[in-house]
Amino acid sequence: MKIVVFTEQKNNQFRRASIEAVGAARRLADQAGASMLVVVIGSGVSSLAPQLEAYGASQVIVVDNPVLAVYSTTAFATVAAEIAKGEQADVLIFSASSLGRDLSPRVAARLDAGLAADCIALRFENDAIIATRPVFAAKVLADVVITSQVKVFSLRPNVFPAGSPSMAPVVVEQREISLTETDFAAVVKETIVAGQKKDVTEADVVVSGGRGMKGPEHFVILEELAAPLGAAIGASRAVVDAGWRPHEEQVGQTGKTVSPSLYIAVGISGAVQHLAGMSSSKCIVAINKDREAPIFSIADYGIVGDAFEIVPALTQEIKKLLTH
Repeated sequence: MKIVVFTEQKNNQFRRASIEAVGAARRLADQAGASMLVVVIGSGVSSLAPQLEAYGASQVIVVDNPVLAVYSTTAFATVAAEIAKGEQADVLIFSASSLGRDLSPRVAARLDAGLAADCIALRFENDAIIATRPVFAAKVLADVVITSQVKVFSLRPNVFPAGSPSMAPVVVEQREISLTETDFAAVVKETIVAGQKKDVTEADVVVSGGRGMKGPEHFVILEELAAPLGAAIGASRAVVDAGWRPHEEQVGQTGKTVSPSLYIAVGISGAVQHLAGMSSSKCIVAINKDREAPIFSIADYGIVGDAFEIVPALTQEIKKLLTH
């Protein structure tokens, strides 16, 4: 069995979700007695490959091409599929990030492979890979076995621990994949970055607001709470639909899935669609004036009261703790 892991990088740094995917693949390969290699795709990424040795990689294939500086769905799918075919890979692993959710099904389609998406556990048992993934808006956890010859898995970010250093020095191979204009269905002409906010999928702490915030102007108190915690700001679907916060902050079934160490939900009732995106958080703190709000059913700590009184007081106490 051969396992191939596809990584993501941004600003010459591997995304944390990719590091987690490498670690998960390493553990799965050890259980199955399989070989494993890691793939890095992009422009100017050759120098990044040796870093993967610290997370369990012993073999890395690098596709370094200036035309791959910006993510292209079709071009990256071409590269990933060609490598999988050339390596006769049995198992492909992606992170279930925004990029991974877009890329993995396209690669699976090209390889006629089955796909188990957003997995929260992988194990090798009775000569089969068993993937655990949430279904029915995370109300049920299902164990899934893919029966196709090639199997594709995407892993939920912030769930899998990073791997341990490889016992052998990493071997890096440069690979050339021929690309033409037809491999680029769309071309990015310009990228405009509005700000350098933390991505909710990367953050270890997330502070999210819902309709209970009563308006976009009140999110400033959540930003003040997030600042000393080094947290990212999240939002419910209702908030995003109302135009109070950008879609990139939406947490939930139709937004982003997060699993931070600490998730603070303020003024969020806890609709099942929202819970599907954050229920796997390590510690959940809910602040809501409605003691019957569903969010309290999954919260580790709950505070019933007015968020406009509780959050500023909480912010002040956190600042005091951090200055001592």
